[in-house]
Amino acid sequence: MSTLATYFSKRQFCFSIEYIEHGQTQLDFIQDIAGDPTCVAIADRVHADEDRAPIEITQSLISNTSVTQQNVLLHYSGKGRDISDLKQFLQEAAQRQYFDVLMLTGDRLKNHDFGQTQPKQRSRYLESVNSVMYAKQADSRFHLGVAFNPFKYTESEREAQYLKLHKKIKAGADFIVTQLGYDLLQLKQLQLFLTQHAYHIPVMVCVMPLTYARAKSICKQSVAGIVIPPDLLEFLKQEHLRDAKDAEDKVYHRAALHILIAKHLGFAGIHLSACEQPQQIRQLEQAILKFQDLDFSQCWQKYLDLFGLPDMSALRPDLIPPQSIGARQMLKYYSLAYIHDALFNSKVAMVVGRWLFKAKFWQHPVADRTILAVEHGIKSISVGCDRCGQCRLADTLYICPETCPKGLANGPCGGTSLDRCEFGDRECIHSQKYRIAKQAKQLSVLKQNLIATVPIQSRQHSSWVKWFNPAQDRHKQSS
Repeated sequence: MSTLATYFSKRQFCFSIEYIEHGQTQLDFIQDIAGDPTCVAIADRVHADEDRAPIEITQSLISNTSVTQQNVLLHYSGKGRDISDLKQFLQEAAQRQYFDVLMLTGDRLKNHDFGQTQPKQRSRYLESVNSVMYAKQADSRFHLGVAFNPFKYTESEREAQYLKLHKKIKAGADFIVTQLGYDLLQLKQLQLFLTQHAYHIPVMVCVMPLTYARAKSICKQSVAGIVIPPDLLEFLKQEHLRDAKDAEDKVYHRAALHILIAKHLGFAGIHLSACEQPQQIRQLEQAILKFQDLDFSQCWQKYLDLFGLPDMSALRPDLIPPQSIGARQMLKYYSLAYIHDALFNSKVAMVVGRWLFKAKFWQHPVADRTILAVEHGIKSISVGCDRCGQCRLADTLYICPETCPKGLANGPCGGTSLDRCEFGDRECIHSQKYRIAKQAKQLSVLKQNLIATVPIQSRQHSSWVKWFNPAQDRHKQSS
């Protein structure tokens, strides 16, 4: 049993301390915080796309610090990776006995390629749902976490996140780590969701001591998925200008109360971010000890007082009017669903399709390119096809997942903001999917259907041949 799994099984509150490599590899590992055990979470390519891989960083830490293989939580980000990369990672992690892994889809690559000039060079993102599914099948010893962002404030954005969480749990996730947020009512909402659906899965809450400088940097860089309202930023600025030392103390007091509130709510532990230095941890520990005898209500009130707030509403963004689904969009959905059932699911279509596409003729490169051109010509006009070779439209409410810049099919990443994509140039397609599914009474599709990843080998080939004769798919990735 892995270290984290042991803590969770014993209901031992614990910390994972996020480590992001800065130049020389060094870390003074703290084995407990206020009496609760810790592990080190090795982040994956945060500063640059070319940062060292977590396994390589971990080996350096084990060689140069007191970190051991038993107290490491590896992050694995799917950005810029394919299923073959995951396979290689899992083999190496298992060989080195690293079984605690947090599977992430990942934020936007710094050098994201949209593939406009070379479609084959488009940046790809391996979804955490698919990573968990594959890892569980590959080696049952892995103890796998997934990220979840409860800090969403439109109905479609919030519900799309929760629908994907259903999938992550169904795929085999062993624990959850929330993304960062300061509106703690959303943690209560997450607990209610887990209780309503009888999900008995440990959840670690992400906590970051929020200084003015850090909040300013998050806003300036538009860090995906983190909500820092303008009023909160101004509050932290004025607090810092009045008395920098007092402001620093309050930063750690708020973080400590955040932790204690999570503990009172029954969460399994804390994923501690931007707080890996011994001095920072000592300040946080002192604050935890200062407030540890407060009950839940007292912690909650003190947290609000330290932000100068009457309630949590000021920690939320300004809301936009709710989006509605138009009659035109619904007509398009129903029309495409009817056409798909008639041409791809009916008995007649299956008989004709299997007869037509079983011929070896279709394996010839010229025929392959021709049928791909026909398929793309039809689909690009109606849904924005990108020649994935493994059409998933029936599982995505006839909104092509390739129109998501990350190509996500199972649901949204955590980087959206009020229905806007992390890339900022469009509405998140998964918010659109939710509204269509709600109107068409098809929410179960978004909740239950685990959509397989598309291996690189399948791309730039027709999906029609594969649909009718999957056994003859010569572009299938070897297992």
